[in-house]
Amino acid sequence: MTKVAPTRPTGSGPGRLLVAVYGILALAATARGIYQVATKLSDAPVAYLLSLFSGVVYILATIALATDRRRLAWVTVLVELVGVLVVGTLSVVDVGEFPDETVWSGFGAGYGYIPLVLPFLGLLWLWRTGRRAPDDVAAADSTDDDGAATVG
Repeated sequence: MTKVAPTRPTGSGPGRLLVAVYGILALAATARGIYQVATKLSDAPVAYLLSLFSGVVYILATIALATDRRRLAWVTVLVELVGVLVVGTLSVVDVGEFPDETVWSGFGAGYGYIPLVLPFLGLLWLWRTGRRAPDDVAAADSTDDDGAATVG
């Protein structure tokens, strides 16, 4: 029988700070996106819809990290990374498509580049918390499938 490796919850320890930053960014991006879409969508529809989309991504990432939903966390943080890199590049290269800023414009310059750094920290945290700690490895090696100690 294959043993499932215990992992550290993503919302524990330093992950709490990561969840808090994601939560703040989720509120900021979603509020901005809702305001932009509701009041001036026709001025820059691509930019404003991207703002709202990024807010939804941050909300989902916050929930996933806080509740240890790893698959959703991996997907949302990867979408965030691709989004900030693609939108960041396009907003610098083709300013006409982005006449107003989004959360990811200029690689998150309007938010202190936090949108650029955050997905890398999120992926690192997901990778680190998904690995077994040395104590877990030793404990797993010293027990059989029923949890009883083995005699070697």
